[in-house]
Amino acid sequence: MLLGNLLAVLAGLMAFPVMVLLIEVLASLAVFHDQLAEHQGVGSSASAAVVVPAHNESSGVVPTVQDLKPQLAPQDRLIVVADNCSDDTAAIAAAAGAEVIERNDLAHIGKGYALAHAMAHLKQDPPDMVLFVDADCRVQGDMLPRLKDACAYASRPVQACFLMTAPEHSPVDHRLAEFFWIVRNWVRPLGLAGLGFPVQLMGTGMMFPWRLIRDLRMDGNLVEDLKLGLDSAAIGFPPCFYPSVVGTSEFPITQRGTETQRQRWIQGHLRMILQQLPRYLLRALVTRNLGLLVLVLDMMIPPFSMLVPLIALMLFATLAWFLIVGMATPLILSLVNCAAVGFAVLLAWMRYGQQIISLDEMMRLGGSLLSKVPYYGRVYFGRKVASWIRTDRTKVDQ
Repeated sequence: MLLGNLLAVLAGLMAFPVMVLLIEVLASLAVFHDQLAEHQGVGSSASAAVVVPAHNESSGVVPTVQDLKPQLAPQDRLIVVADNCSDDTAAIAAAAGAEVIERNDLAHIGKGYALAHAMAHLKQDPPDMVLFVDADCRVQGDMLPRLKDACAYASRPVQACFLMTAPEHSPVDHRLAEFFWIVRNWVRPLGLAGLGFPVQLMGTGMMFPWRLIRDLRMDGNLVEDLKLGLDSAAIGFPPCFYPSVVGTSEFPITQRGTETQRQRWIQGHLRMILQQLPRYLLRALVTRNLGLLVLVLDMMIPPFSMLVPLIALMLFATLAWFLIVGMATPLILSLVNCAAVGFAVLLAWMRYGQQIISLDEMMRLGGSLLSKVPYYGRVYFGRKVASWIRTDRTKVDQ
């Protein structure tokens, strides 16, 4: 009976992130009302610094700079942080018209350190707002002015929608990953925004009021975006989502680059769950901070590559226990979890994913996750990745 009770407890605990996921997807189906449609230009007089952290991005930083430069108002600045670069990123970015600052500190490697270096630089002449954009992102033509309006109107951090797309002629099949990325960075935040709740920060397309970002601590955390969002919410400035502005970045074109990128994201997320979630949850409850509590509950949802195998393995375990001893409670909880996840994914696919992948293909590719449990075990718990490794985007011959 002890094992049965343990299975019931585990299945019950898994129901928390599962139900949060389902609620977010259901809420995303409502029509989004753009409140800024009636407040255009409220941030036009504000000064903004656009910070682009770049580590060996000489081949990718120019399109990003070219996207951003035409959007700058006279009072705005575009700053590229060439961080521990061994290539000509600094020279290329400067030639493209960006203000460039370099950082060389191999003892402290990480995107967060690059952002902190930019903040120290900006303290000499502080802007009203700071926008962070990754060096490999393409941005919408009016992203900066619209995010300035959103940040001025909300007086708190604003997150644009950033999606990952498959490179042209990629030998790696990214369709399933592209769909689940839409669920993570579009569907779930849209649902939270529709309910009036804050959202997680996504690492790029993040706009902060200067008075807030100047006091937030940044370091070598693998998921500095999650931490920044939680820290902002903890002091009363939870990030909001502005889905009317969209940017994109491409998945790596090689299998090695894909695995490195996935490993960095997954390990960073799991580390935040295991090491930081209890602290943030306690703070949210003690201070009655609803915004922080919502972000903590959202962070509990693991990556789909982990959630799906966990749900399936729990179903098999509880089914076996039911067949052996006849205890039904763990099995019922597991069936509810499976049904909720399946229903959430189906709704998200019907509304947002049909143009990316067919339902039959998604089911076949999703089923392959179970065969990759040993691989994902190595990703989750194997060798730790370095704080900041440039994603491999080497082109392949066609």
